[in-house]
Amino acid sequence: MSRTDRRTLLQAAAALPLSALMPTAARAEGTEGTPAAAPKPAPAKDVTRRLAHYLVTAGYDDLPANVRKEGVRTLLNWVGVAIGGSHHQTVDIAVAALAPFSGPAQASLFGRHERFDIMNAAFINGVSSHIFDYDDTHLKTIIHPAGPVASAILALSELQPVAGKDFLNALVLGVETECRIGNAVYPNHYDVGWHITGTAGVFGSAAAVGKLLKLNEEQMIWALGLAASQPVGLRESFGSMNKSFNPGRAASNGIFAAMLASKNFTSSEGMIEAKRGWANTISTKQDYNEITGDLGTRYEAALNTYKPFACGIVMHPAIDAAIQLRNENKLNADQVERVDLKVHPLVLELTGKKTPRQGLEGKFSIYHAVAVALVEGAGGEKQFSDRAVNDPTIVALRAKVNPVVTPGIKPEQVDMTVVLRDGRQLHRYVEHAIGSVEVPMTDQQLETKFSDLADGIIAAPMIRRVMDACWNVESLPSAAEIAKMSVSA
Repeated sequence: MSRTDRRTLLQAAAALPLSALMPTAARAEGTEGTPAAAPKPAPAKDVTRRLAHYLVTAGYDDLPANVRKEGVRTLLNWVGVAIGGSHHQTVDIAVAALAPFSGPAQASLFGRHERFDIMNAAFINGVSSHIFDYDDTHLKTIIHPAGPVASAILALSELQPVAGKDFLNALVLGVETECRIGNAVYPNHYDVGWHITGTAGVFGSAAAVGKLLKLNEEQMIWALGLAASQPVGLRESFGSMNKSFNPGRAASNGIFAAMLASKNFTSSEGMIEAKRGWANTISTKQDYNEITGDLGTRYEAALNTYKPFACGIVMHPAIDAAIQLRNENKLNADQVERVDLKVHPLVLELTGKKTPRQGLEGKFSIYHAVAVALVEGAGGEKQFSDRAVNDPTIVALRAKVNPVVTPGIKPEQVDMTVVLRDGRQLHRYVEHAIGSVEVPMTDQQLETKFSDLADGIIAAPMIRRVMDACWNVESLPSAAEIAKMSVSA
């Protein structure tokens, strides 16, 4: 069967519009040419099954070239941040806490020498990859897609043979699954306090692991159902170690779900869409077309982005603007009278910490982010360390940062004015920050980020080898090679 024919079959099986399920009368026009009132959406039907069918039938050859390329970039970025975060205190604590209970030494811990069973390795690698808040971001939902998915399937690839092409296909399908499910409930689900990377990420992990376990359609339905029973993560955790727990746990929970399903551990067949299922239980918004519409032709995985700054994504426009103004005008902190920012409400809601005391808190402080960017001209992990948030110069400057919620400003925008002591006013409006879909990081910038993160953790010659393995994952006979190369000596 040709690739075109295969894609046609996938679309026919998965793309039945939900409007077609409405009664004919509800869709008919009113009398005398007057359109009838807009019908209420019909009850969702077979959402979980249609998604499962797509997942078990979608092959590597069905992926467009641009989607494959973004999948490779997603992998490279994830490996870099997982290595980079591997010796943070948070990871040290997790390793010490779980080591006595870990099972067989099945899988690598990125950037470290220990080996754990795949469940605990996936958890710790998920924590490691998110602790710097430097990982990938699906901007439509603020999901960090790779953490739950890559952590799970790289651990699995050390337990059973996984060819590079199969690995990339599973990675893309996992990212696609979690982002589509996230789209269906965002922003309502996020607004009430759920950390969507954990709650939607578990579906991505289960789908990707289930794909590599070669689950049949019924088993994939059960895997998705078991994933639905394990939402994890609350936004109250932001600024603490608990935030990185969420993608780590989503990774291990997804493995748990897929492994049980592979042995025919059953679940409801409508766990996503049922009246008392996942979407209706944890959100007041449910748009199921976001899950099943245009499967195989519209790819959320192609919209993944990568952070140039190691902090909450809503602060990136302000950091970008501050660095531009600093560099162009050779500013120093003593020159600054105040910094006025026009921002979206989400900026203060998520990053309104005025007096962070620890690096993890600084990642959610717009005051610190702008101050450190003006002082140091950067927004990497060093700028969100305990050292940086307690630097006297930065502390003094952040008191001069004045963010104001302004109608018309979108979350991805900022309008910044730096007022200097000599009376000058420096202005910068950023519509799309570097790292966005519109202004993406280049491959070279991703490599520079990777090298900076891995420096001092894995041997210098190995950094290049690991990056090359990620770029060429599709030709690897075993995806496990990437994990085995990414450990400390």
